[in-house]
Amino acid sequence: MAKARLQDVAELAGVSMKTVSNVVRGYVHVRPDTRARVQRAIDDLSYSPNASGRSLATGRSGLLALAFSDISIPYYSELARCVSTLARDRGYRLLLEQTDGTLEAERAIVSASEAGLVDGVLFQPSVLGSAEIAQHRGDVPVVLLGEATAPISVDHVMIDNVRAASEVTQHLASLGAKRIAFVGHERATLSPTSKVRLAGYQQGLEEAGLSLDMDLLLPSHAVSSHDAARAVSGAFDAGVAFDGLVCRDDLAAIGALRALDEAGVRVPDDVVVSGWDDVSMASFTRPGLTTVRPDLLALATSALDMLEQRIAGYDEIGRHRLVDFELVYRGSAPERRVAAG
Repeated sequence: MAKARLQDVAELAGVSMKTVSNVVRGYVHVRPDTRARVQRAIDDLSYSPNASGRSLATGRSGLLALAFSDISIPYYSELARCVSTLARDRGYRLLLEQTDGTLEAERAIVSASEAGLVDGVLFQPSVLGSAEIAQHRGDVPVVLLGEATAPISVDHVMIDNVRAASEVTQHLASLGAKRIAFVGHERATLSPTSKVRLAGYQQGLEEAGLSLDMDLLLPSHAVSSHDAARAVSGAFDAGVAFDGLVCRDDLAAIGALRALDEAGVRVPDDVVVSGWDDVSMASFTRPGLTTVRPDLLALATSALDMLEQRIAGYDEIGRHRLVDFELVYRGSAPERRVAAG
């Protein structure tokens, strides 16, 4: 007889898998009648969570890990704050792990080294390939975040970066920009994030009837405001003309705004500029930064839901979910061009 699965319990009890997960881990905010119905289904099906799931009920650590490359990047710190708040509401504490984007550190995240320390891991890889992630043994449940290609066996949550980059590129074109540059991608090896955003940028140019000019790809040595500013200044020095800048992220956009200001270029009159992530400082630039705002709450909630289900014993094929985003219009690329006079 096949072993009962978490989703079998949910179907028999007429509740969601999240509710079953809450009952298994002893979450207090479950109605008594619902808890009793789920427990009857568990007993009827002889359901037994996997080792990680049992630890939730009989001595789990109460810790989740959130792993990514660099805590100093504002997007990651804001993501960590969101995840930490939601995890605390679910009875967990959050452990932050910084990998520095190294292969050794990322391999450790998906190895058995986390077993017994944390109940589950949210992980945004930078360099670890999907084939190696697919070999993850499952000692600790993992849900992937971000733009890297995910194996079919592992849960994954991200926004549609290609569509978002296309939409923001088309927005700059709608404001009259004809020579739109892309700023801030890595000069040496493209990260998964840069790859998908560059693809969306190219798609947006095509949708706007504009041609891709390789001279308008302005890479930087590192993902930082300083290096993005140097890339924009270097383009000026090389005589590269542009009237729009799609920046890889808000850090790059802030550096670009600095370089434009130092060159006496008016934003948005001469050049329109967009960023990505809508970090807290984006509304304090001068002018305010138009940017792509990922739905961090939806991303964190979806990832934690799937992670809790894995912890409780869900062992089916990986689930791959897209969460929404919006374009936030500010002065650097307003919603519509204001006619002169």
